[in-house]
Amino acid sequence: MMTRFSLSLAALCATLPVLTGPALAGPADDVVTLEVLPGWRTNDGSHMAGLHISLAPGWKTYWRVPGDGGIPPRFAWDGSENWDDVDFHWPVPKVSYINDLRSIGYEGTVVVPVEVALGDASAPARLAGQVQIGVCEEICVPVLLTFDAELPTGGRRDPAIIAALIDRPQTAAEAGVGAVRCSIAPLADGLQVTASITMPPLGNDEAVVIETGDQQVWVSEPDTWRDGGTLFAQSDMIHVNGGGFALDRSDMRITVLAGTQAVDIEGCAAG
Repeated sequence: MMTRFSLSLAALCATLPVLTGPALAGPADDVVTLEVLPGWRTNDGSHMAGLHISLAPGWKTYWRVPGDGGIPPRFAWDGSENWDDVDFHWPVPKVSYINDLRSIGYEGTVVVPVEVALGDASAPARLAGQVQIGVCEEICVPVLLTFDAELPTGGRRDPAIIAALIDRPQTAAEAGVGAVRCSIAPLADGLQVTASITMPPLGNDEAVVIETGDQQVWVSEPDTWRDGGTLFAQSDMIHVNGGGFALDRSDMRITVLAGTQAVDIEGCAAG
């Protein structure tokens, strides 16, 4: 299941300081552009904006979990004003395989809705900073993009952001997910987690992503199989520093992907 190459790449990505590394050779505008869609102020006092990423033909970029062959997005919010936190609403990504390495991401254009928690909901805000994303054609490289936009107190409901919000994973309840359990077994250098998920089949090509909530823990691409109405996924977990770590099942996040559909499952019980 685990390869030395995939562990090395994942460890590098997880330990990268935010927004460091080589820049894309040549003008980034030839490959990828980033526009902030200013969006609108929501009824609960947050602000819904969007990151509109446009890629040149044949190029791809990555989801929050890029797969063993990808580069995860990393954000810095220097220059932002009147904000406390951000929550990304990632649209359903596409799963593909290149040289037996799984890649999870987007091609063409994608809008990622960003919900901003504000310090003062009655005042304007500013969303500014940098993002390092991976872009991939025949090879995959990191590219650094800057952004700076005012978020007005009013604003308007942007159709592109609304469409991206609609193109979201189903919740566990919406997908008819029943019991979700995770059993844990020790490995020489980490842990092995086996998740059992009671749910109807999402499609013939189900893929599973397991996240721990700790970016310092590398998680292998799961081995997956079905036994009737139960989907199983088994992954190895290793801390990038090689040491021990605690695993909180309630912080785990399991995503099941199949075609244009996805299910987002938060937490699991002891198996």
